Amino acid sequence: MKYRPLGRTGWNVSEIGFGAWAIGGNWGNVSDRDALDALHVCVDKGVNFIDTADVYGDGRSECLISRFLADCSEQIYVATKAGQRLVPHDAEGYTQENLTSFVERSLANLKVEALDLLQLHCPPTEVYETSEVFDVLDSLVSDGKLRFYGVSVEKIEEALKAIEYPNVQSVQIIFNIFRPRPAEVFFEKSREKQVGVLARVPLASGLLTGKMTESAGFPQDDHRNFNRHGEAFDIGETFSGVDFSTGLAAVERIRGVVPDGLTMGQFALRWILMFEAVSSAIPGAKNRRQAEENSLASGVPALTEHQMGEAQRVYDELIRDQVHHRW
Repeated sequence: MKYRPLGRTGWNVSEIGFGAWAIGGNWGNVSDRDALDALHVCVDKGVNFIDTADVYGDGRSECLISRFLADCSEQIYVATKAGQRLVPHDAEGYTQENLTSFVERSLANLKVEALDLLQLHCPPTEVYETSEVFDVLDSLVSDGKLRFYGVSVEKIEEALKAIEYPNVQSVQIIFNIFRPRPAEVFFEKSREKQVGVLARVPLASGLLTGKMTESAGFPQDDHRNFNRHGEAFDIGETFSGVDFSTGLAAVERIRGVVPDGLTMGQFALRWILMFEAVSSAIPGAKNRRQAEENSLASGVPALTEHQMGEAQRVYDELIRDQVHHRW
């Protein structure tokens, strides 16, 4: 495992982290045992960064991570998120009272005295225009409830606005072969501001593992079943906003340049790591096998110019028109 700085935090985080949405909910059934096994395998492979949220399984993900940390002697950085518990989820709800309540709940779930990193959880765009929200986050740091804070965004424009606030330490953004626009528009600015970048949805909800077919079925409680058209939340969260059939065709094109001995998923993760601005890619894992496969991507040799070029061509020819203008 290799490590990279996370902004100005002083942390060196594993360039492959652990995304803990799947072990919380909305990805079909994952047993406690499988979830804990996946976490242990990742840490055994050198992962030291875990990303979760208070709404993943209504706190289940945070509680599982707490159980894992109780048996773990390594230094692990845990990032969580707040804001999506608001009903309705609107900018007016991002008050000191509500944010403090969410933080207190996460502290209890994780059984820690201070959250390592709190991220606003894809708030409405108006929040980024509201400096008082970031004043609240500053006060939570001053009170010792947070060590650092950042944001998780849907749109690049939101990321650019967020990093104007001086104490935003990280931006979590969808970045993968099917969503490369952050490298064109955002990464240079993030380097200038010394802000860490967390690449979420790195495998496009599993499409980029290369293991899916047109006949793939998903459980009723899996967002890949109930959110394909954005019925429950932003469509970009599911398959990166790419039409499923188009995504499958793109994967088959890319598969032609994946070297022997490398899985499609590892290739996709290594593609992300070719961009120095990325601090960590955070794929999810529902079992030991997935956790190990993801973690090993850090040791994969750099991709060639030809491989990177083919990924770009596939994006330009098949994907760009669907997603480039939207996020």
